[in-house]
Amino acid sequence: MIVLQSLFPVFFMLLLGAVLKRFELTNTVFLKTADRLVYFIFFPAMLFWKIGSAPAAANVDFGYIQAALLALLTTFVLSSVYIRLRPVRDFAAGAFSQSCYRFNTYIGMAVVMNALGEEGLLYFSILIGLLIPLINVMAVSVLIWYSGQPADGRRRLAVTLRALGTNPLIIACLAGMLYARVAGRFPIFLDNTFRLMTYVTLPLALLSVGGSLTLAGLRENLSLAATGAFFKLLVLPANGYFFLRLLHIGGLPFRTVMIFLTLPAATAIYVLSSQLHSDTDLASAAIMLSTLVSFASLSIALLI
Repeated sequence: MIVLQSLFPVFFMLLLGAVLKRFELTNTVFLKTADRLVYFIFFPAMLFWKIGSAPAAANVDFGYIQAALLALLTTFVLSSVYIRLRPVRDFAAGAFSQSCYRFNTYIGMAVVMNALGEEGLLYFSILIGLLIPLINVMAVSVLIWYSGQPADGRRRLAVTLRALGTNPLIIACLAGMLYARVAGRFPIFLDNTFRLMTYVTLPLALLSVGGSLTLAGLRENLSLAATGAFFKLLVLPANGYFFLRLLHIGGLPFRTVMIFLTLPAATAIYVLSSQLHSDTDLASAAIMLSTLVSFASLSIALLI
């Protein structure tokens, strides 16, 4: 029952987004605008509010983050070895690498809210706030390395720092943790304002993700997209489960990490691949396939 209650609303909204786009009730302009609003305004505001209004955020045991971090690094190394040994062609390497570990934040927040409630959202918000910088470093490094452009250390560092310093989710999470430590609560009028904004955030985000999903390039890139999904939805969660048990993490932090590790690939893979000269057809195929298969992986995570 927990699977139905937690996942059905999320995947229904994704399907609704796709249906609205199919019948031209939304269009590409609307979806891009909605995505920008969510990414730069509504979602950062939600993260800042959730973390900043919980005094417990200043005293969270970070062992569960260590387990997730080790799982990510292990999977990144394994996928990088696969790129070298397979080998994956240079043009596809950056998109493929991201599909192995980069996660969809919006779907994650919606699933955690349904399955774990407010306390789970706190754990998840802190987790993504601290791991997004690492994921950006991994993604940008591989993209630049295989892009065929000059790969001097100074340029690579500049691109990475720009990606980190301008990421609104990172800024919001760090600001929320600082606010939680300094104040720990918002005035009622601000609390009500942030709460009203959250009513918009996740529905709009899920509609945008659903409307952006496409089958374009799936047939031509099915093998590599399936391999990326294998790393993302099987290898990564298996690594996470191992490290969580190794570090004796249980309860809500355990469930939060398992949901985090079984999320589908992020739609941001397409955007970054486009900006840094990687295979956008593969990126699109990987996002679509990963999203479809993630219903199974998330179901298992919720039942563990």
